[in-house]
Amino acid sequence: MTEIKRIHHVAILVEEIDVALAFWRDLGIEPAKVADMPQENARIAFLPVAETEIELVQPTTTDSSLYRFLKKHGPGMHHLCFEVTDLQGTIDQLKSKAVQLINDHPELGEDGRLYTFIHPKSTGGVLIELYQLAV
Repeated sequence: MTEIKRIHHVAILVEEIDVALAFWRDLGIEPAKVADMPQENARIAFLPVAETEIELVQPTTTDSSLYRFLKKHGPGMHHLCFEVTDLQGTIDQLKSKAVQLINDHPELGEDGRLYTFIHPKSTGGVLIELYQLAV
C-alpha cells in the first residue's frame, strides 16, 4: 500500500509573483526558489514553511489552463500537494476505486520528480497533486 508522507505544498494562484512575494517577505518568508516553468506555462516561487512549502503560481500564457482558472476563480488556493512513496502504485490504487485523475500516468518534472493530479470532482472540490520526489 502506498504511503502519504506529508503535505508537500499548498499552491496559490497569483496574478503577479513579484507583487505576491512582497506580502510573504513582509511575513518574514523568503522564497527558496523562483523559476519559470515553460512546460507548465507558469512562473513559480516556493516558500519554505516548517516541513512544507507554499507554492505561488503565476500563469505565463493566456491560453493555459492556469490562466483560465485564474480568470474564472480569481487569485487564491489552486491545489494541495501530497508527497507519496509510490506514485504509480497510488495511481493504480485510485483508478481501481474509480477516482478521476487528470493524467492517468505520472508526468516527469524538470527536477526529476514524478507528479499527477486528481480531479476535483473526486475530492469534494479540491484539486490534489501527488508528488514522488526524485531519488
